[in-house]
Amino acid sequence: MKLILAIVNDDDASTVSGALNKAGFSATKLATTGGYLKAGNTTFIIGVEDELTDNALEIIGNNAKKRTQIIQDATPYGSFNTMAMPLEITVGGAT
Repeated sequence: MKLILAIVNDDDASTVSGALNKAGFSATKLATTGGYLKAGNTTFIIGVEDELTDNALEIIGNNAKKRTQIIQDATPYGSFNTMAMPLEITVGGAT
């Protein structure tokens, strides 16, 4: 028996949940927040038999998509001013 803790973006949570349920997996969902953007996530807690672990991970990976997002980077440049520079980052996917 294995325990999977999967953290996915809130945008993908219902898709991942539906795909897991359709494949016969039961999961506990927790609303979580964190990371660099302080964005909402969903943490899935899934107990699976050893031989089904790869199948569950594949379902999660196929349904939690990565995408890019533009944010304003407020890193101080120089000693007196702060310039907000656009920064493209990757969000989504599963951890």
